[in-house]
Amino acid sequence: MDSMKNKKTIKIAVGMSGGVDSTITALMLKNEGYDVIGLTMKIWDDNPLIKGNRSGCYGPGEVKDIAEAKKAAKIMNIPHYVIDLRKEYHKSVIDYFKEEYQKGKTPNPCIMCNSKIKFGLLIDKAINSGINFDYFATGHYARTSFDKKNNLYLLKTGLDKTKDQSYFLYRLKQKQLKKVIFPLGEKRKDDIKKFAQKNGFADYADKDESQNFIECDNYSVLLPAGKIGSIIDSQGNILGQHKGISNYTLGQRKNLNLGGLKEPYYVLKIDVKKNIVVAGPRNLAFSDKAFVKKINWIIPLKLIKTNKIKTKIRYGAEFAEAVFLSKTNKSAVLKFKKPQFAVTPGQSIVFYDKDMVLGGGIITDKK
Repeated sequence: MDSMKNKKTIKIAVGMSGGVDSTITALMLKNEGYDVIGLTMKIWDDNPLIKGNRSGCYGPGEVKDIAEAKKAAKIMNIPHYVIDLRKEYHKSVIDYFKEEYQKGKTPNPCIMCNSKIKFGLLIDKAINSGINFDYFATGHYARTSFDKKNNLYLLKTGLDKTKDQSYFLYRLKQKQLKKVIFPLGEKRKDDIKKFAQKNGFADYADKDESQNFIECDNYSVLLPAGKIGSIIDSQGNILGQHKGISNYTLGQRKNLNLGGLKEPYYVLKIDVKKNIVVAGPRNLAFSDKAFVKKINWIIPLKLIKTNKIKTKIRYGAEFAEAVFLSKTNKSAVLKFKKPQFAVTPGQSIVFYDKDMVLGGGIITDKK
């Protein structure tokens, strides 16, 4: 940040969701003396299929979330703006989600939302509407720093390892990292809740967290009705019928409805062209390799001095040690030290060197 400037002359826009993390982010920055404003995305487009039966980002609960963000901004006496991104969100996130699932992939819409919407179009649309600011801050549990030697902005894991959200941010570019601030990166979630309770935001600390993509139990409500097909084992024997490939993902056990088996079966493969789901015992769902495409390198390849890394193949997964068998600017092949369960095409895999994010990409099949 511009350390030579008076803090009062630095304007920071905070992405406010109505939850405790973004609210306290704004409060902390205001208490530090910065000129703070709040920005809230409007992405809900009244899709009648989303019933709002659980907490999520996309759904009718957005109306309440926007009201909570406005309320928090009013208490803090900071300006607050709602930015309408319904069309942009539908194109960049909902359509992407649908297209990938219909290809037999399992996408992560939150990653696309962060890179294209929250840290992209939200900022651009706010500025284009006349809302000017120097930096953009969010309540993500992640950290950034600047490498003077290599003139490079770094992305690192959050101090609270149980809440680390660097996985969702791996697609950010240098231009974005240069202007973002993560005040909670050095904090722990419990401390943020306590801080909220002591500073008049106890009701925010007690709110359910929006950790889901949509406010609905079943993602398939966003997808067209699938064509019924066969579920087979790895030898080609027919085990049953599936209800459309978009209802399945690698490693899935539920809703296979396969009777008469000696042990639980899991989804091992999805063949879109043949409209077939392959299922089998859990031990067959492990893989020792990952093939990766559409990579975003935060650290340029020429600066990566090691092939031994840590990886996450999905958010919430344990770190898995791996080595690069090959890597280019756009693709890579990795070998895990220990085989991993359900290395799923469409999901993101993120590469780490200790607490630093090297980059990441989209898992693909061997093709």
